[in-house]
Amino acid sequence: MRLDKFLKVSRLIKRRTVANEACDAGRIMIGDRVAKASAEVKAGDIITIGFGNKETRVRVLKIQDSVKKEDAEGMFEYL
Repeated sequence: MRLDKFLKVSRLIKRRTVANEACDAGRIMIGDRVAKASAEVKAGDIITIGFGNKETRVRVLKIQDSVKKEDAEGMFEYL
């Protein structure tokens, strides 16, 4: 699944366009590399999201095309 779509479906970022902009600005990393919006995300990847001076790290647990709001947090775990 594309990184921008994963961020939206998992509700880490509310809108896909915002996820695209964050990727273009270099604020999202997979592992230790800056990631483009089109980067493939798979289970086990560690995603780092930087907004201002706050940094969020999550591990991808599973990939799903669509989930309910209450089930979205099951797609990742905070580190």
